[in-house]
Amino acid sequence: MKTVILCGGLGTRLSEETQIKPKPMVEIGGKPILWHIMKTYEKHGFSEFVLALGYKGEFIKDYFLNYHARQSDLTVSLKSGAVDYSNPTAEDWKVSLINTGANTLTGGRLLRLKDYLSSEKTFMLTYGDGVSDVDLTSLLKFHKSHGRLATVTSVRPPARFGGMLVENEQVKEFKEKPQVGEGWINGGFFIFESGIFDYLDDDLTVLEQLPLERLVRDEQLMAYEHFGYWQCMDTVRDRDNLQNLWDTGKAPWKG
Repeated sequence: MKTVILCGGLGTRLSEETQIKPKPMVEIGGKPILWHIMKTYEKHGFSEFVLALGYKGEFIKDYFLNYHARQSDLTVSLKSGAVDYSNPTAEDWKVSLINTGANTLTGGRLLRLKDYLSSEKTFMLTYGDGVSDVDLTSLLKFHKSHGRLATVTSVRPPARFGGMLVENEQVKEFKEKPQVGEGWINGGFFIFESGIFDYLDDDLTVLEQLPLERLVRDEQLMAYEHFGYWQCMDTVRDRDNLQNLWDTGKAPWKG
């Protein structure tokens, strides 16, 4: 089963990094966050990826084009240019790197991949900027059980600030970074049937707007509730928090 990863956004809220590289290439623990996401899929036996490239997509192409060499010992014949590789430590992944347009929106990027997914009745999709310990095996089992066109992983991330209950100026309850109310948000980690393409119109289609709204109307969207770790990397603070978890050996997504 193929996994689509959306890698084309501008990442404007992380401009300190994304002025020179696309957000999926921002590093955590010396590896791009994209690599961490792909390792999560690998843990569950998924190793074929289709990367939807856009902004500064050449950085991602260069990374994977040279990945085998970087992960191997090399012997180079300077006269012929022949290279012998030894002791490779590269993952057994197949990665398709597809340009989907600099200004294409999320649904449009997926639509541009239709031909690359023509042999797939079912495929996975996620964003190139978030990590989680989501059980992808359980997610797929859930998707197959309900028979609808789409499954979205729903999450309840912690709030950025502590919450207080105040009565007559007296604090009655204090919770450090509680979860956000009773609501759930889109955590990515989708599974789609090929019928999703009937809900996509053109490059300006935003997956999270009309397509998902129409799926809801047609009773074709189900939610897999994930109670574990999930974190997107939108800001420098997010990046630094993820780096700290990695450095201290407490990265939940590492497994």
